[in-house]
Amino acid sequence: MERQNDFGASDHVVSDQNRDGVVESAGEVVLEPLADYPHIDLRECGEPWDKRRAAGKRLREVVPHAAHAALSLPEDRPDPVTLIEGAHDGRQPALIPLRIARMASSPFAFLRGAAHVMAWDLAQSPRSEIMVVMNGDAHISNFGLFGTPQRDVVLDLNDFDEVTIGPWEWDLKRLVASIEVAARGDAVATSERRQAVIAAVSGYQHTMTEMAPQGSLDVWQQAARADQLDFTGIRIDAESQAVVRKAVEKARKKNNQSLLARVGERRVDGGWRFREDPPILTGVDEATREAVITGLEHYAETLPRERRFMLNRYHVVDVAHRVVGVGSVGTRAYVALLCGNSDQDVLFLQVKEAVRPAHAPYLPGMPEPYASHEGERVIYGQRLLQGVGDPLLGWTTIADRPFYVRQMKNMKGEIPVSCMTGQPLLYFAWAYGALLARAHARTGDAAAIAGYCGRDRQTGLREALAGWASAYGDRNQADYEAFREAMANGRLVAAEDPCL
Repeated sequence: MERQNDFGASDHVVSDQNRDGVVESAGEVVLEPLADYPHIDLRECGEPWDKRRAAGKRLREVVPHAAHAALSLPEDRPDPVTLIEGAHDGRQPALIPLRIARMASSPFAFLRGAAHVMAWDLAQSPRSEIMVVMNGDAHISNFGLFGTPQRDVVLDLNDFDEVTIGPWEWDLKRLVASIEVAARGDAVATSERRQAVIAAVSGYQHTMTEMAPQGSLDVWQQAARADQLDFTGIRIDAESQAVVRKAVEKARKKNNQSLLARVGERRVDGGWRFREDPPILTGVDEATREAVITGLEHYAETLPRERRFMLNRYHVVDVAHRVVGVGSVGTRAYVALLCGNSDQDVLFLQVKEAVRPAHAPYLPGMPEPYASHEGERVIYGQRLLQGVGDPLLGWTTIADRPFYVRQMKNMKGEIPVSCMTGQPLLYFAWAYGALLARAHARTGDAAAIAGYCGRDRQTGLREALAGWASAYGDRNQADYEAFREAMANGRLVAAEDPCL
């Protein structure tokens, strides 16, 4: 029998796909992602979790854990600088030198900006074929703090520009590579870097095993409150607790009023406007301002109806262009200042261009309708992967370009990479691995992934990815040096970064 899967691709199967994404096909098991259900079937019973775990375990016979250890790249691997130049297509040319400068600041910054390079490399690697909605850019700086609608501060993934459907291990490899590279930048010893990578994989493995038998509602409701971090398998140490406490205190001070004091100024007529800080924060012309406001009006239509009531009580008083991040530099990103009940009742919305994800050439991508609008793809992915999220997430189109919208800097914070040495490096590596497992379990088959990963006493995957991360650290260093050489010979031009 031939049928269409969630992506419109044909599978030859013996029996229908059950609701957990397991297909029995000619004696083998194919695991597909839980991506989107246009129609909910509440009558058919899915396969029990232990059967799905056994199916994942059998996949180790096809792709053994040891297969993930080697970084085997073909001789015709593209020039990494060429891949990075390709990622600049469609970006604002005037800002590309700033992006180059930020990537050149360190091997870790280069890794952050070189998602297209790593996507190509991952596409050459063995795949477990267990698919999830993957973050696509799960490096350690894309985990952070943010506020919930209940004003709690949680720790979770917080950047979703590259979100798509793909193998769960690609996200985990991105995470462990970033741990390796960032720790090298802090002169952490080789043995300690390896321990940190093993901690990240252990956190993922342990958490996925724990969630495999849990109810789906329990999986979806898990969130990590920063003041009550509780990951099974590891206990937070005093030094890590102090890092979290300081980061939370700083995040709580970031709200709309504090941001207004930092980036706003009074006009002659008494109203607010943005204080320009070129090239990071700059004014826009009237046509762009009107286009952004119109885009926000259409964005409101993507919000739940009850939240439109709240947004309708605000009006836009100013719009500016803002440069963000490392990998995102050059994309169009605006920030809108809105006022409501008074000129002290302010709301900042970030309106950020959504571009094709780095992994798109190598994966089937999101199902419709999410594949047709990059902004909707980002927001859909964020809603799926985060335990709790921004209530004002939405998307829009401006000048025929896709954008997504979120609150700007409201109770957002970070765990500084510079604090990740010693015991905090091990703790946060484990924590990020655990958070990644929670995110994957919301859309992937936790039982199948747990079966493939193995239980805590099975070290094969941990050892394999520790070897892979070390090898990728060497690869990233060589690519970084090629990138710097391209700057030295004039192929790439860097601008002075006022933030460095």
